[in-house]
Amino acid sequence: MPSTFVSADGDGYNLQMGRWSRRLAVPFLDFAGCADGERVLDVGSGTGSLSAAIIDRAAVQQVDGVDFSQVYVDYASQRHVDPRLRFQVGDACALPFDTDHYDRALSLLVLHFVPDSQQAISEMRRVTVPGGTVAAAVWDSRGGVVINRMFFDTAAALSPAADGPRRVNFTRPLTGPGQLADAWRSAGLADVVDTTLTIRMDFANFADYWAPYAGKDGPYAAYVSTLDDAERETLVDALRLAYCGGEADGPRSYSATAWAVRGIVPGAA
Repeated sequence: MPSTFVSADGDGYNLQMGRWSRRLAVPFLDFAGCADGERVLDVGSGTGSLSAAIIDRAAVQQVDGVDFSQVYVDYASQRHVDPRLRFQVGDACALPFDTDHYDRALSLLVLHFVPDSQQAISEMRRVTVPGGTVAAAVWDSRGGVVINRMFFDTAAALSPAADGPRRVNFTRPLTGPGQLADAWRSAGLADVVDTTLTIRMDFANFADYWAPYAGKDGPYAAYVSTLDDAERETLVDALRLAYCGGEADGPRSYSATAWAVRGIVPGAA
């Protein structure tokens, strides 16, 4: 799966995003649906958060997770051992599955990192049976994820070099109002419904907030890796002030909102 997401380590991904994927999977499945006996595809399965949530939700027949990263596929395969779960490396734009194979094709926090997202949506439709559901969610990157705005707005205030990465991350495909629904209709899906889903991102202290950015996974860590030691320390100090907000270091909770959409593959008898 071609992707603009930097992947390096399963534990690093869980710290950066997996812990929030697990939390977002609950309202996403409330919206996207999941039923006993279904065959479900998880596109961009990462370390397996959504796939595991599907197994917990319903007595499904099978969940196949596909991801571009061998590192994440290996991690998910080792940690999720239910026989109904299978993970493999694959391309979202050329899914390695038969046409009309799944009852439901789902994707959580992935499509905005796929350069040809419309092709990926078309592939999700192709592998889903007529009458089946295709659904996805992506972050509202510009206006919905407080921690990421805090990071890149602070970085850009410190250095003009951060403005380019900030612009890229806040204008990713499908992350604007109505863009997911438009893409679903362009793919020929019927009964399209879109909504927003909001969770809380909770941190024990500033070190917990900063840890993902100091790793190797995702676009924010990728930016930090471009800084020299002095620039990095300046950013850390400024972010600590932003995180603490005039109070002592300690627990903080920030809202995070995703756009979500679902549609039906037409042609059911």
